[in-house]
Amino acid sequence: MISNITRWLENSLHLSGKIQSDIISSIIIILVLFFTRRIVLKIAFRKIKDIRMRYRWRKTSAYITFAFGVILIGRTWFEGFGLISTYLGLVSAGIAIALKDPLVNLAGWAFVIWRKPFEVGDRIQLGNHAGDVIDLRIFEFTLMEIGNWVNADQSTGRIIHVPNGKIFTEVMANYSKGFQYIWNEIPVLITFESDWQKAKKILFKIVKKHAEYLSDSAEKKVKAAARKFMIFYSNLTPIVYTVVKDSGVLLTVRYLCEPRERRGSEQAIWEDVLKEFARHKNIEFAYPTTRFYNNLSESKNKKKK
Repeated sequence: MISNITRWLENSLHLSGKIQSDIISSIIIILVLFFTRRIVLKIAFRKIKDIRMRYRWRKTSAYITFAFGVILIGRTWFEGFGLISTYLGLVSAGIAIALKDPLVNLAGWAFVIWRKPFEVGDRIQLGNHAGDVIDLRIFEFTLMEIGNWVNADQSTGRIIHVPNGKIFTEVMANYSKGFQYIWNEIPVLITFESDWQKAKKILFKIVKKHAEYLSDSAEKKVKAAARKFMIFYSNLTPIVYTVVKDSGVLLTVRYLCEPRERRGSEQAIWEDVLKEFARHKNIEFAYPTTRFYNNLSESKNKKKK
């Protein structure tokens, strides 16, 4: 029966016995590699509960399986060339000529795996796109987008697929590597008539309550990061800066926060500020108004009767 099928394929599809044998061998190799990977992952996942580790196992096993498949199937079809290096040389030359962009993306993937400018789970910005890295593949990586029309670096709900080659042409910022914290600033504008010194003390007390606990941890992270990067920070504690603007006194609250906690920390601080300022009649927020000034009655140098 097998010989009949072989003759039919040879007569109908013009497939020689050698080609039929290579096709069957290739299918067997694919099936063996596929089921071997499934079995290995099933055994590994019984002991591994961490989502990140499971993801890395899936990705690493997929890369290894793909590499073995290319080599084994290549040797099956090109055994006449003798050495596998000859086969790989011909394949790489063809790819370099015909597939420039995919080759650049492949090089980008190798760079990401080797140098690790970011990993799955990191929050990054590459060019105009920012988000959390949720997947990394040979030709592209995937971001859960943040920002855009949504304020304070929160998720938009969109998934963005970015070619790996962009790592060579776009400026990249990593929120999660090195220092691992970001500085956030909240501008609070009060009127000239307000007691700005009292307001500054209130703001400092509030930001100290919400952010000072990060200072010790941040100092340790800075020391660790300084071994690899030239990072210098003389002051990591919260601070309130004072500057005069056209419409009032601007008190800028500056503090450390975790990248994913920016909006939540800002909300908590603003709610405390609103509550505290409401208790003090001599502190008022400044906003655009029209005012008439009488120099004779309001000037500091007005004549006393």
